[in-house]
Amino acid sequence: MADAVNALPFFYGNITREEAEEYLRQAGTSNGLYLLRQSRNYLGGFALSVLHSGRCYHYTIERQPNDTYAIVGGKSHRSPVDVIDYHAQEMDGLVCLLKKPCNRPKNMQPKVGPFEDLKEKLIREYVKQTWNLQGAALEQAIISQRPQLEKLISTTAHEKMPWFHGSITREGCEPRLQNGSRTNGKFLIRQRDLNGSYALCLLHEGQVMHYRIDRDGSGKLSIPDGKKFDTLWQLVEHYSYKPDGLLRVLTVPCPRPDGDAGGIINKLRTVPIPGLKKVLMCQSLKCVMVISPSEAMPMDTEVYESPYADPDELRSSTVDRSQLFLEDGELGSGNFGTVMKGIYKMRKTEKPVAVKILKNDDNLQSITDEMLREANVMQQLDNPYIVRMIGICEAESLMLVMELAELGPLHKFLQKHKQTTVKNITELVHQVSMGMKYLEEHNFVHRDLAARNVLLVTQHYAKISDFGLSKAVAEEQNYYKAKGHGKWPVKWYAPECINYFKFSSKSDVWSFGVLMWEAFSYGQKPYKGMKGNDVMQMIESGSRMDAPLNCPPEMYDLMNTCWTYKLDERPGFSVVEPRLREYYYDISQ
Repeated sequence: MADAVNALPFFYGNITREEAEEYLRQAGTSNGLYLLRQSRNYLGGFALSVLHSGRCYHYTIERQPNDTYAIVGGKSHRSPVDVIDYHAQEMDGLVCLLKKPCNRPKNMQPKVGPFEDLKEKLIREYVKQTWNLQGAALEQAIISQRPQLEKLISTTAHEKMPWFHGSITREGCEPRLQNGSRTNGKFLIRQRDLNGSYALCLLHEGQVMHYRIDRDGSGKLSIPDGKKFDTLWQLVEHYSYKPDGLLRVLTVPCPRPDGDAGGIINKLRTVPIPGLKKVLMCQSLKCVMVISPSEAMPMDTEVYESPYADPDELRSSTVDRSQLFLEDGELGSGNFGTVMKGIYKMRKTEKPVAVKILKNDDNLQSITDEMLREANVMQQLDNPYIVRMIGICEAESLMLVMELAELGPLHKFLQKHKQTTVKNITELVHQVSMGMKYLEEHNFVHRDLAARNVLLVTQHYAKISDFGLSKAVAEEQNYYKAKGHGKWPVKWYAPECINYFKFSSKSDVWSFGVLMWEAFSYGQKPYKGMKGNDVMQMIESGSRMDAPLNCPPEMYDLMNTCWTYKLDERPGFSVVEPRLREYYYDISQ
């Protein structure tokens, strides 16, 4: 969405209302002349400025909780462009129809707000310090969770600003403003209490004026009877160009003495704020995180980072049986045996684990070989979106000890949780594409990619599992040729797998398209009621599965791209993952 809006010739970016009016008047006097700009009040929102009878009218286009856009009180639409297209046909509350776009002057790009340049640095610093991540794990965290991190940083960025002085008293702030230069408009913001109330303190003719900033039930910030904002930095930005009820505009930020944050946070604590589920105050970065407990990020879990990330935990391919404790109850079962939950006591910590236990039967040797092959593949992989192998335990039975993903397979979860949002499904599918991109880069072919082999750690964290059919591929070859048909999941297989026994990352892309179909259909069976031969005839004829009910067209289009018949024309995960990422960012902003 962000890129699509930026590309619009009539989108001006982060300009003020007055600048918008100037551009409209320079462009002419025709009724219905309009431009689009970024909202300076609401995160992810826009503003529509329209000229009618020589006067400019401004309408806020808010981003709503269900990821649609609407002019306040108006109809909801999928994008800001749809809002504009609708009001070109229907006034529906506007002063006139939108008739002619006011395009930006030649060579002018949309204006970037002052916060955008700072945001990237803050995100990296926050992820690095909060979760102690570095290298590939840091990069994957940022890519996977950018929308959540951007929102988090946007709502807490004031903690990093020189004008934010933390929880100092009214009396304590006045000397700070009166020391040094006494420029009119010199200002600071202090925290009044832990319920989300602040004060804007402004120097005017040598006197300090105090304006209370309160948070309403929906989390918006405003001075009494003033304009509402999502963040303090937006409030400061607004009053820096317009007094709008203050005695004067804000001019010079009053710096904190010695860069101190005012002692606002001295320990980790959780504080309620009206209208928000939780505010987590984090000592390491002195920041306030506004999060919902149900939307904890993958990095918050025990299995985001490798269990051997700590140098003191020496990696071993074997697990000592005396350190492995099995719990009652099966997590699952298959031809090989059962999967049990357990606890593995490491040197400095203990980890909840899933233990694949081999059953003793007539096919013992072949199943043992298969499990050892799987272990060999998994030991070579280290990615946050792939289930990691902790080790092999040879005791009463052969056991494969792996990370635990407690919510189980993706398709079963979605079958039980039909209220899961499209945004949540897209988030999980994107994580799978990141794990598959890693496999592609390391020349591994999965060969059994399906929703049943994607396990959920939380509702917002997916990991690829089951590497029993996986193969490492020589770089110069880039595909694996099977010796013949086995017990294959034909409905997930690309044509070249069935016809020529050839498997590659491109054939995994085909399977990924089927996995996407499973996810967006809430765990339905693909090609329901059809046999393998019928499926092959359907594919050879050029037909593909219909879109799942209410599946976003962008996602169905990507599925069909994954189902490109010719191997050479089918994209790899290096193309699929960024496409999915872009769509996920768009619906999450």
